[in-house]
Amino acid sequence: MASTAQNVLFMDTEEIRERVREWYSAAAKQAVSGFGCCSGGNVDTTAAGFYSEEEAAQIPVEAYLASLGCGNPTALARLNPGETVLDLGSGGGIDVLLSAKRVGPTGFAYGLDMTDEMLDLAEQNRRKAGVENVRFLKGYIEKVPLPDNAVDVIISNCVINLAADKRPVLKEAFRVLKPGGRFAVSDVIRQGDAPEEVLQSVESWTSCVAGALHRDVYEQLLKETGFTNIGFEVTHTYNSADISGEDGCSCCEPGESVSTQDDEVFASAFIRATKPA
Repeated sequence: MASTAQNVLFMDTEEIRERVREWYSAAAKQAVSGFGCCSGGNVDTTAAGFYSEEEAAQIPVEAYLASLGCGNPTALARLNPGETVLDLGSGGGIDVLLSAKRVGPTGFAYGLDMTDEMLDLAEQNRRKAGVENVRFLKGYIEKVPLPDNAVDVIISNCVINLAADKRPVLKEAFRVLKPGGRFAVSDVIRQGDAPEEVLQSVESWTSCVAGALHRDVYEQLLKETGFTNIGFEVTHTYNSADISGEDGCSCCEPGESVSTQDDEVFASAFIRATKPA
């Protein structure tokens, strides 16, 4: 199938990392100043419509302003009291803090991020929220600084698509999950062929587009890694124009798709998988 074979931009991993780091560093500084990229200059505590007012009441507003995700994995993942959760690419900490509240004082939530400004902001938000069962780690999602079989659930919110090579990311997720552990992430995927000019654009990469895998490729990589019970639930669709505005903001807001030649090629999806027990 042509759509599954279509390649994305081939770039040096460090170059991709640096561009992503620069972009999210700027986003963290915006959040500290009270401006959210997806809020249009207003304080939108529902973070592009993915979080409820009840959830907003539990978390500092800066965590929402720094949220640039494409879903709410904490609402879709089954988190139980006493479990340990890891958020890959935790940003300002929104999903880590919500997870920590859901797993309770007997559970624990880790957040992993490579951007100093986001880690600083996340720690500030943790203190403001008064949450103790949380630790933010600096590192890459391709090399998680945790031992084997360390966590019950891995979540992520529109971050895995930013990796230059998804294979080591999925292998690390598999490694740190306990047997029977769950992979439950929100991510951008492709459902067909995208214009080459989009896939070959660095700006489109930082806007969650160029690095998005075709759904079939994503599923195959999960299988090759060893995951089972794989499922995809598309939560909304959009095209490249919906994701990246002229100001460079990456705002994966739910809503009506724009009818263009690449309509519904890109989609936000909730992706589930299990590490065999």
